[in-house]
Amino acid sequence: MDPLTDVLALLDLRGAQFARLEAQEPWAVGFSGYRHIKFGAVLQGGCRISVAGLPGSVMLGEGDCYLIGSGRAYELSGGPAVPAVPSAEVFADYTEGATVRIGSACDAVVVGCGFDLDEANAAVLVDVLPPLVHLGAAAGTAGAVRAALELLRTETESPGWGTPFVTERLAHVLLVHLLRAHVAERGTAGGGWLTALADRQIGAALALMHETPAHRWTVAGLAAKVGMSRSQFAARFSECVGVPPLEYLVSWRIRSAARELRTTDRTVSAIASRWGYGAESSFSHAFKRVMGVAPGRYRVTGTHAGRETAPR
Repeated sequence: MDPLTDVLALLDLRGAQFARLEAQEPWAVGFSGYRHIKFGAVLQGGCRISVAGLPGSVMLGEGDCYLIGSGRAYELSGGPAVPAVPSAEVFADYTEGATVRIGSACDAVVVGCGFDLDEANAAVLVDVLPPLVHLGAAAGTAGAVRAALELLRTETESPGWGTPFVTERLAHVLLVHLLRAHVAERGTAGGGWLTALADRQIGAALALMHETPAHRWTVAGLAAKVGMSRSQFAARFSECVGVPPLEYLVSWRIRSAARELRTTDRTVSAIASRWGYGAESSFSHAFKRVMGVAPGRYRVTGTHAGRETAPR
């Protein structure tokens, strides 16, 4: 599997049921921040989006998608200078699968859902995303996105048997396209492990670590595999990812091991061996350094000590 697929699996990605909003100008709705990631798409017409902490607003056209990260509040509106109504009021009588309408006509149709992530590991993705990721309808992946949005339009217009299952899978597909678009637009600058995938050699090194995390990797060994000198590789990896290569590897191993502790009945010793630790004591030491608590306590409580540092 590739690093992005690995991370999405680690995060136990879950999408909430889509809500559909049909609005007639003038209109504006204010949304409070979602704890992990909020996704939205414009199926018809257009609107503006304003995100807390960002200057101005961004115009969204038909077929555009967006992600809101970092739990930021935001507003959707049909035009400038329209007072926003809190979403709690707009969706007060909302029932799952229904359409919420503002006005008697329909100038814009917007759908949205939240992505819930594994709480212990949510920072792995949330911390490397900007407050707003915008994918325009004319982007390079527009064909695939249009097909997914057309299916989404059909499912939200006329919900039927299995609609929640279908819409959640469509949300996952669209999320991957948004992340790809973010990497393509941002390049390798300042986006942690996610945008580092755009760097041919650093991306290859990340893939190697994810493919065989238990291997006794060294900086020199990774550098040789991707055709770089040790010093050049170490410097570029730290610049792109935000941490040195082996620090990233340890964090990835431990987070993956932590998920096994919560979801399986394997012994601590067996999990330690599976993730490259010959001695349970060395595994426990690394685990406590990354997660803040010992493996045994983590398994019993299912919690970590504070907000640990994610592999950026």
